Amino acid sequence: MAGGYPLRINGTKVLTSEALYQACRFPHLADVQRVIISQNSPMTAKMKSKPYRSQSRPDWDYLRPKIMRWCLRVKLAQHYTEFGRLLRSTGNCPIVEQSSKDDYWGAKVIDDNKLVGENVLGRLLMELRERLLLDVNADLKIVDPLPIENFYFLGAAIQTVTSKNDIVQPGQIPLY
Repeated sequence: MAGGYPLRINGTKVLTSEALYQACRFPHLADVQRVIISQNSPMTAKMKSKPYRSQSRPDWDYLRPKIMRWCLRVKLAQHYTEFGRLLRSTGNCPIVEQSSKDDYWGAKVIDDNKLVGENVLGRLLMELRERLLLDVNADLKIVDPLPIENFYFLGAAIQTVTSKNDIVQPGQIPLY
């Protein structure tokens, strides 16, 4: 749900990885994807997807952790230094999304501040952190599309994402 890491998919700017994740629910509904990715905040992007949830891709429940992993990889590829530094700064600490509602992506607080839940997002971030620590050749700067049926964005098959798709901020000088 963190903003500040805009992405570029097939040449189109997506403001947050949450918006990208939500847009991936609807590969067959480019207009819905446009509405989702036009939102300025990750939470608003998520909320904009709600009226269409009944039209999510039929395999969404099965694919959603794979798609979230891919979205996080895209975020790292396109913000390798900044997001990579953030991941490394967590050391070997567990990463947990503390949530009051969602014990799938995160964990809920119960008695005596104990966290209980699947913490899928935290586990994916820890997995990515481990891969990053071993990424001596910066191979994580390239993210292939998922080998799944109907992996589309705005009506076109999703292409390989690279760090060269970085969105250069005003005043920055591209390093490529």
